[in-house]
Amino acid sequence: MNEDFASGKIMVIGAHAGDAEVMAGATVLKHTRAGHQAVIVHMTLGEAGHPTLPPAVYAEQRRQEVQASAALMGASVVTLPYADGALPCDEAVKFQVCDLIRREKPTIILTHWQGSLHKDHIATYNIVQDAIFYAAIPAFERELPAHRIRGLYFPENWEDMDGWRADIYLDATDVWDAYLEMLRSHALTRAPRDRGGVSTFRYFDYYDALGTTRGCLGGFGKAVALMMTPGAWTRRVDYLPGLESGNR
Repeated sequence: MNEDFASGKIMVIGAHAGDAEVMAGATVLKHTRAGHQAVIVHMTLGEAGHPTLPPAVYAEQRRQEVQASAALMGASVVTLPYADGALPCDEAVKFQVCDLIRREKPTIILTHWQGSLHKDHIATYNIVQDAIFYAAIPAFERELPAHRIRGLYFPENWEDMDGWRADIYLDATDVWDAYLEMLRSHALTRAPRDRGGVSTFRYFDYYDALGTTRGCLGGFGKAVALMMTPGAWTRRVDYLPGLESGNR
């Protein structure tokens, strides 16, 4: 086996602090507890999202929160220096993420689906697509050698549902309590604004209920759903399933 893949590593790339945690926290916990590594990448800190705190103050709070939640998930964390709501989608950013992929050498990457209502989510999707391509091609000479990932997945995010589909149901029953504990480490996801929180959206209630819904559909107690890269679900076979050699 290629030594790069001897132990699996998940990289989750989120547009804002909190995005990676809500959409992929249970997936990360499931795999880190099985012995795999994980790194959480935040393109921005989401510092513009507080109704009263100045962005600089909220950014520091978010910085502390992502460190705390990464520790709960058994993951490392990387925060890039871009502004919430103004994430550029240019070659400089794409090559910065390319270099990060080459440095961290993830086996798989999880990120936003493009069908989003938030411009930073759409920018992140596009940045990651090109960064994966650049990272894999030796002809793009950078400080570190090329690295090719084995899979790209789009976890379920309530803001990214236009054209999203559930291709994979992952059993998260055994890590669900830890996932909820991780959500409580962020003020944004701990409680809605009418209960002393930050957002009017009920993140905690939504994702806890979503785990039950996906568990019902997947046949588990609690589950999360992920979308595969379009075209990745295509099967290449010599015979139709059930008619393979030896099944006559």
